[in-house]
Amino acid sequence: MAFADKLDDNFKVNFKIILALTLIHAIGDFFSSFIKPLLPRFAENLSLSLFQIGFITAFTGVLSFVIQPPTGYFADRYKTRIFLIGAPLLTIVFIPLTGIAPNFFILLCFIGLGAIGSAMYHPATAGGVGKVSGRNISFAMSFYITGGTLAFGLGPIFISYYVNYFKVTYMPLTMIFGLIVMLAILKFIPRPEPQNTAGLNFWDSLKDSFGSVWKLIVLLWIIMVFRSFIGQSLNTYLPFYYDQMGYSQIALGYIIALIEIGGAISGLFCGYLAGRSKSYKPLFYITHLISTPVLLLQLHVSGLWIYCNAFFSGFFIMATMPLGVAWAQQMAPKGRAMVSSLMMGLAWGVGSLLVPFTGKLGEIYDLKKALFVVAFIPLLTLILIYYLPNEKTHKESAKE
Repeated sequence: MAFADKLDDNFKVNFKIILALTLIHAIGDFFSSFIKPLLPRFAENLSLSLFQIGFITAFTGVLSFVIQPPTGYFADRYKTRIFLIGAPLLTIVFIPLTGIAPNFFILLCFIGLGAIGSAMYHPATAGGVGKVSGRNISFAMSFYITGGTLAFGLGPIFISYYVNYFKVTYMPLTMIFGLIVMLAILKFIPRPEPQNTAGLNFWDSLKDSFGSVWKLIVLLWIIMVFRSFIGQSLNTYLPFYYDQMGYSQIALGYIIALIEIGGAISGLFCGYLAGRSKSYKPLFYITHLISTPVLLLQLHVSGLWIYCNAFFSGFFIMATMPLGVAWAQQMAPKGRAMVSSLMMGLAWGVGSLLVPFTGKLGEIYDLKKALFVVAFIPLLTLILIYYLPNEKTHKESAKE
């Protein structure tokens, strides 16, 4: 039987909508990814201190986890396309404007507005995908997240070549590409159907959406926070680790790109497996269990094996991201956008706040020892995964 034949009719009918929502996610993340590789250029042009550079990263992380949950609430409650159209436009317009920011304050404002846009479209698009994907939610969510992950990996390469060939002051021209993409998919962007949250405030909406499964949602969220912490520690400090070992800037770029590509492929692959097996828990066990030896191996291999292992590091660490979002949406189908914001935005934001502890450990000892400790965290999450329900259990809980 062909793969397409295994997809339900609801998924096939709504594939254009799923593709449109994935493209919104991808184009937004593509522009969001411009900032990190250009931080040294901003620091040079605006005479920024290391503290100011660190403040930019913390500032965007805080915006993400503060804004996404309320955005998820409003996206579930109101029938509006503002989060699907207006939000990505904030990112597409203001991130390129950072290239002409005259000072630190204006730079921070442009980055902040772009980050607000990113925080707004993530729960709305993820919730939309969950609503129209039928029983293929795990594969659809993996397809959606893979689009963003690939864009986040390609964006830094694009903007680095662009700025190197032109100048950073020509960055505003890149918004033309994003506007063309948004215009092309405009007619496929759906008008969301609000959930049954009318008359409920934010906290009452949380209770209504999560009901008796709120403890399971919190448990899954904690696992996703640790997943985010591990992934961000890897992306933040592996370049410094290999830089200390004498690797070139190009080599560091390839290592990070391979981590992102590995994560994109694993998300799609595991989403397909979850759809076929109708089970998430075994995949959580397997990927988290294998993550530790793969991460430890990353600290000991050399030569071309570094790049090969970087791919598998990203593959296993990032595999559960779409699974966690899909699982949470099935547990709490009445608040898909809100629960997506918790599993992506809030988990990512809290995970980013924990990353400096890895750096502090690296300062006290060294980066290799710090990353060695981080490598064992996936094993600790196995205890939490044990208390997650089997699929039959959470389906029954979701009906209550």
